[in-house]
Amino acid sequence: MTQSKVSELSDVKGTTSSKKVKPAYKLSYGKRWSKTRPTKTIVFWVVVAFMILTMFVGFRWGGWVTGGTSQRMTNDAITQRLSSICVGQFNQDPQKDQKLTELKDTSYYQRDDYVKDQGWATMPGEAKPNSKVADECTTLIMRSDQ
Repeated sequence: MTQSKVSELSDVKGTTSSKKVKPAYKLSYGKRWSKTRPTKTIVFWVVVAFMILTMFVGFRWGGWVTGGTSQRMTNDAITQRLSSICVGQFNQDPQKDQKLTELKDTSYYQRDDYVKDQGWATMPGEAKPNSKVADECTTLIMRSDQ
């Protein structure tokens, strides 16, 4: 290109630009944030992440339990309450000292059967004894003797 053509181009370029051009500044975080528009996919995965986070926090620190755990906790609490009734029935037995000696002489694996045979694990209003109550009752009776 010749010098004359270059000067003509620069003259044309300079004359056509009558607008004032703002210098390009970087937008602030707030302005960029206000311009964002999340897609449905992003919103969906954010909701899924928050659901998982809520369940994690709830089960870990919030005291939430599953149905099976609550059932087991309920059964354990009922067994504890009924075993104290069993110990009360043992304490009301007029021959409790003799029967305690027999219970100590009985094999560890047969002690709950001994408690069932004595009728201490049979709750009022029931026909047969509860094996879990008998087991816990045996533990409490042996602990109380020490």
